[in-house]
Amino acid sequence: MKILVCISHVPDTTSKINFTENNTKFDSNGVQFVINPYDEFALTRAMWFKEKQGASITVVNVGNASTEPTLRKALAIGADDAIRVNTEAIDGFAVAKELAEVVKNGAYNLVLAGKESIDYNGGMVPGMVASLLDYNFVNACIGLEIEGEKATISREIDGGKEVLSCNLPLIIAGQKGLVEEKDLRIPNMRGIMMARKKPLTVVDPINNEAGTASVSFEKPEAKSSCKMIDADNVGELVNLLHTEAKVI
Repeated sequence: MKILVCISHVPDTTSKINFTENNTKFDSNGVQFVINPYDEFALTRAMWFKEKQGASITVVNVGNASTEPTLRKALAIGADDAIRVNTEAIDGFAVAKELAEVVKNGAYNLVLAGKESIDYNGGMVPGMVASLLDYNFVNACIGLEIEGEKATISREIDGGKEVLSCNLPLIIAGQKGLVEEKDLRIPNMRGIMMARKKPLTVVDPINNEAGTASVSFEKPEAKSSCKMIDADNVGELVNLLHTEAKVI
């Protein structure tokens, strides 16, 4: 089985986010980048198939050279090789077209991705890739088993889960539950050293044009603080409601 895992290069959630050029571009200075957590669930599940069923794993990213350390981390976790499509990932449909071309050229019969990236939260690329290739697609996947050419997939729905069965080729968009968080892997020194020697192929994009453009970015408003008032201190509560909240 040939597995392709889509890897997004995203800011660590602890990083401070800023914008430049009149809030039209993301400022990457001082930002630490990581594998998108949902993609890490997908990669960990792919590793299970590799170890139990002898599958091969390729990881792919659409992005510039700055994303290569993230791909190398995926290789250190256990992927066999990596592909980087050398273009900016600025539009979901453009990214989907690039990924579809990689899938087609590599004849992958199972494609795993996270349900969304935690930077833009678009959640549309895996489904677009499946549509472009006419592959089966399951979103919000929390369980996946493969036997021969048949897959059994569990996905989250309102109030419970749904179990589906379909044939390969298949694209899934995974989320928390696809693997247990305790099973996520941290690269060890041996894996890091081996990753340096694993192939990372850079390919030219088939299309450099984006269908959409970001007009501006805006940070969410800072959360207001919460003051705790002792139940016996009614006078202070009344004063705050009058002077600060201005509701009385």
